[in-house]
Amino acid sequence: MRSGVPFALLLPALLGLAFLLLPLVALLVRAPWHSLPEQLTSPEVWQALRLSLVCATSATALSLVIGVPLAWLLARTDFPGRGLVRALVTLPLVLPPVVGGVALLLALGRNGVVGQWLDAWFGITLPFTTTGVVLAETFVAMPFLVISVEGTLRAADPRYEEAATTLGASRFTAFRRVTLPLIAPGIAAGAVLAWARALGEFGATITFAGNFPGRTQTMPLAVYLALQSDPEAAIALSLVLLAVSIAVLAGLRDRWMTAS
Repeated sequence: MRSGVPFALLLPALLGLAFLLLPLVALLVRAPWHSLPEQLTSPEVWQALRLSLVCATSATALSLVIGVPLAWLLARTDFPGRGLVRALVTLPLVLPPVVGGVALLLALGRNGVVGQWLDAWFGITLPFTTTGVVLAETFVAMPFLVISVEGTLRAADPRYEEAATTLGASRFTAFRRVTLPLIAPGIAAGAVLAWARALGEFGATITFAGNFPGRTQTMPLAVYLALQSDPEAAIALSLVLLAVSIAVLAGLRDRWMTAS
């Protein structure tokens, strides 16, 4: 610590640190360590964990497919209303997740703006299904990927792409062969953040997909349900999610240490 830190700044800084760490310490102190193996090996836990991992990974893959091109559009092209589009893309970051779930119901529900046609023409029903979980998680997680990739694209030198196009490469070939390798670290970081956000999603998921064991009950929903009847099981499930969060931070360590 540098010398001469004002006490008026040091005290609230330490209080802020204690405020952030105290709940995590309490979770570790009150954890049922004696029964933790039994709690974590129950079929319900593994069912919820498997579903969470599958849905979070699927949501991240979908975010990559449509989010990376969207980030490129925002970073490399100039079109009317780009600022508004960027604001709309980041809106799910500040929108209450339950509001996002309601919006998804109104858009993709059986009587939704688009969902009614999916049901009438193709017999596709999205709410209260595993696919609904993936879509809800994608809605809240993709902005993390887009922001990360857009920032990396803005930092990358566009002259490499221009040089590739002058040598005869198409814009898509230049993007695939030149740009993607340059921004790969940013894509990886954004994908990890999106995956972690999808894994922890609760509000939009329970609103749009419900809480059906084996079909839509992910880990956060299982924690909420267990807290009402079996607090020790809720703590055990929370420890799993805490461990995943720590693993995500460890995976991004080089990125945030370099940024600092």
